[in-house]
Amino acid sequence: MEKILIIGCKRTMDDICIGCSRCIVAFNRRDGEFSRYKNVDAQIIGLLNCGDCPGAGIVPRLALFNLWNKTLGEKPTKIHIGPCLADHCLHKEIIINKIKAKSGVEVILGTHPYLPENIFA
Repeated sequence: MEKILIIGCKRTMDDICIGCSRCIVAFNRRDGEFSRYKNVDAQIIGLLNCGDCPGAGIVPRLALFNLWNKTLGEKPTKIHIGPCLADHCLHKEIIINKIKAKSGVEVILGTHPYLPENIFA
């Protein structure tokens, strides 16, 4: 079974994308980058933010996530990077490279495809 951790931008997750519903809906529908799990048993085991700009806290946050979930026997097999981080963050290269270097699991850029082309359309 795939165990998925979603990582996004702290500022977006806290202030704009309340509840990260688009990522969750996309996973449930197997849309966007989650389409790879259409015929696969998969669960979301967490939503984690980067720790704020410039991403200096991402490695300790991953370590704490692991520590917190270790007693439950839960650890991610895949990490998805939300579009708030993958597409819109000025520090994305640094943050994503740290995640790739320290997580030990496949890191996938993207989650949902629900970005509006035109705000006022």
